[in-house]
Amino acid sequence: MTPHRPDGLPVRLRALAAAGLSGILLGSCGFQLPNMPGLPKRAPDAPGPRVSDAPPAAPLQAGRNVIVSAAEKVGPAVVRIDTVKRVINPLGGLFGGGPSIQQQQGQGSGFITRSDGVILTNAHVVEGTSEVSVTLPDGRSFNGKVLGADPLTDIAVVRVVAQKLPVAPLGDSSNVRPGEWAIAIGNPLGLDNTVTAGIISAIQRTNAIGEGQRVPYIQTDAAVNPGNSGGPLINDRGQVIGVNTAIRQAPGAGLSFAIPINQAKQIAAQILEKGRASHPYIGVRLQALTPQLAREINATSSECRLPETDGVVVVEVLNGSPAAKAGLQPCDLIETVGGQAVKNPSEVQVAVDQGKVGQPLTITIRRSSGSRTITLEPAELPSSE
Repeated sequence: MTPHRPDGLPVRLRALAAAGLSGILLGSCGFQLPNMPGLPKRAPDAPGPRVSDAPPAAPLQAGRNVIVSAAEKVGPAVVRIDTVKRVINPLGGLFGGGPSIQQQQGQGSGFITRSDGVILTNAHVVEGTSEVSVTLPDGRSFNGKVLGADPLTDIAVVRVVAQKLPVAPLGDSSNVRPGEWAIAIGNPLGLDNTVTAGIISAIQRTNAIGEGQRVPYIQTDAAVNPGNSGGPLINDRGQVIGVNTAIRQAPGAGLSFAIPINQAKQIAAQILEKGRASHPYIGVRLQALTPQLAREINATSSECRLPETDGVVVVEVLNGSPAAKAGLQPCDLIETVGGQAVKNPSEVQVAVDQGKVGQPLTITIRRSSGSRTITLEPAELPSSE
């Protein structure tokens, strides 16, 4: 006899009904209630309207993660750079204030660009020292010599005595576009060979970290921390597109900036050839102009009549400078340098830096009498040392 529940429905039938109900609710268990006498047959589902006609996505292939592949190409060539700087203790020898000369330890990153031991890093990583310790991811360690550093662009070259070292492939930073992958490798906070990823947020950030820089920085949201300085920023093909150099932090957010590798290569080549970098100089002091500032100057000065617009105005021309020799004057509004339109003083500096010492450079200006083009020959930027 088939067992019954108190309500009189056979237990087996209740189990079948429950299973069938579950199959309807979940929609994926594949159970179908058998045809039973007295129950209507279920009509097959009618095809609904087509929502999309996009082709199905190709399945992901195992082992083809672009970040993993890129990091594997460059990671072996990313090094840790340890420095020891000698600093003067102003209280040394007085009232137990310690020795007059103290040692200060520092750490940063770099990457090998030539298998015979040439390494790129930041100038601020090796500032104040001529010798460093270089450690590879495989554990090998070398004494390194600082061949030269350029504080203006924050690029330095270190050399170790070695052969057949792993090398980081260098890309072309002129092809970098916002939205592309950006992968940083370095030694943040002392954690060797750390990989972080994000995207290229912007390019040509000439005013990213203050005035006086001659670098059109690459901006990224990849996590970069102290110790990443001098390490590579790479693309999804495993090519170095920048040298990580600076960060700007705010509550809950952070921005990272890298020196484009094309500019880093130019500076490094000069250091390898001459032991220092060369920068053109025209000899002007500039001010960013706004419509409000132009109105104030026009109302309070009889010397300048400026258009009420955004731009770059010459505030001072140094005596004897290339700008003075070419006839540039205070109150001139600079519109282009070397054929490039400029909107702020940093863009003027970057455009001048792309010229060459002793080679003609054209500058378009707007003066009260109208626009004109001036040609000058930049001189060598005086050393700050």
